[in-house]
Amino acid sequence: MSYYFCIVNTRDQPTFDIEFGTSKQGGDGIARFTQEARNLNPFLMHASLDYVDELQWHTNQMYLKRIDHFSSSHISAFLTPTSTRFLLLHLPHPPNTDPTPPPQTSTSFSPYGPYTNSFPGTLTTPTLASSSSAIASSRSSIASVSGGGSIANNPTSPATEEAIRLFFVEVFECWLKSVMSPFGGPAVGVGSPVFRGRVLAAGKKYL
Repeated sequence: MSYYFCIVNTRDQPTFDIEFGTSKQGGDGIARFTQEARNLNPFLMHASLDYVDELQWHTNQMYLKRIDHFSSSHISAFLTPTSTRFLLLHLPHPPNTDPTPPPQTSTSFSPYGPYTNSFPGTLTTPTLASSSSAIASSRSSIASVSGGGSIANNPTSPATEEAIRLFFVEVFECWLKSVMSPFGGPAVGVGSPVFRGRVLAAGKKYL
């Protein structure tokens, strides 16, 4: 899958965004959005904020799971205690394969058309490597989910939902340390190369 991650503040202004690809099932970590999809992604993110604002009053969970979808893309959300929104758009495609736009028809939509094809091969339940005993027990549940499917290909499986949750939790910990740093403040901390590198590391670790 290709991922587009964005942090939106309480004024609905994006303060951080980044693209990356899956590192599971032989993925190389490179996002493969078409140019049309890349231009459309920020608008899809902004449109999903209405769902976040509605769901936050009906749950006490920070992880809101998958809240919206458009064509083949899906958006998951995480709400911090300060109402800062973490949004992750994930778009499935075969790993290590450049998307090739299909012939235009009346029912095709160019930015997302290439990803509506059936997925090759047999879907298997992934096994996620653990880095600590606390995360190991949670991640072991991913592998035990029957019919969970491949994280690289299945954006709606329980295994993918759990992997995204772990990604959000790790990014939230890094974000919290950055915004509370006395040496820069929220804008400097989130915009630093160190924070960007940690987000990419979390994506490689879980997604």
